[in-house]
Amino acid sequence: MIRNVITLQSDVSAYDAVKIMNENKIGCLVVLQYGQVAGILTERDLLERVLEKCKNPREISITEIMTKRVIVGKPDMQLVEAAKLMFEKKVKKLPIVEGNRLVGLVTMTDLARMSNFDEKFMQLIETRERFLEVCKQAWDITVSQQDCCSVQVK
Repeated sequence: MIRNVITLQSDVSAYDAVKIMNENKIGCLVVLQYGQVAGILTERDLLERVLEKCKNPREISITEIMTKRVIVGKPDMQLVEAAKLMFEKKVKKLPIVEGNRLVGLVTMTDLARMSNFDEKFMQLIETRERFLEVCKQAWDITVSQQDCCSVQVK
């Protein structure tokens, strides 16, 4: 997890945000408002909402183009949980929030570096999920059979 997350306030232009991203060689910025995560600005946001629509980055505020519904993780999440959440929600950047305060950021690159993240790892996650689902179904069947088979003797 990256602990020194580069953030910016919501009143910054897209142009200034791009300059910050380029200077730091990063692919996203977490947008804060009153010290809380208000959004995330990714390269994809800039491509789709500025470049593709031929908008002037000096004239557009990041609040107009950032992703506002931010999927966040918690500091006590296991690596596998973070990876699963990121794959399920199709996000490549996961801000880590404790209470309302940003404490870090996990990216797909971080996952790859930390766990030699590859196809086998994803297969392991998927196998684990299928196993847990089968166990849950077996448990539900067992409990329902016990409920219908139990006879009260008076």
